[in-house]
Amino acid sequence: MPAQVLYNSPLFNKSATVARLMGDRWYILSAKHGLLSPSQVIEPYDETLNEMPKSERLRWAEGVLAHLLTLTKCQDTVVFLAGKRYREFIAPELKREGYSVDIPMEGMPIGKQLSWLNRAITRAEAEV
Repeated sequence: MPAQVLYNSPLFNKSATVARLMGDRWYILSAKHGLLSPSQVIEPYDETLNEMPKSERLRWAEGVLAHLLTLTKCQDTVVFLAGKRYREFIAPELKREGYSVDIPMEGMPIGKQLSWLNRAITRAEAEV
């Protein structure tokens, strides 16, 4: 099924809504598949970066970064709505490449992230 349907946690669904409402394009960071288009069809899996050794996370991040650089320009702003493990090696490299990087929920526990996302959705819908 399409990746945007396969992933279905409240945090993912709210993050996807914010991305659709506020971004030009959005992508999904997948522990198994790397960088995904929301419409890309994948099978269910059970993998997370949270349990991967650092060396594997670095290799994963290198692949995601290489893919992301083919889809963006350094004048773009990249907004991460993903957890720390999913951005830890990508965000610094993007900054070194000259990208503007925004991590609006950095350091927030899940409950505060959900609240932030709810407020962002309300603000974006009010602007439409």
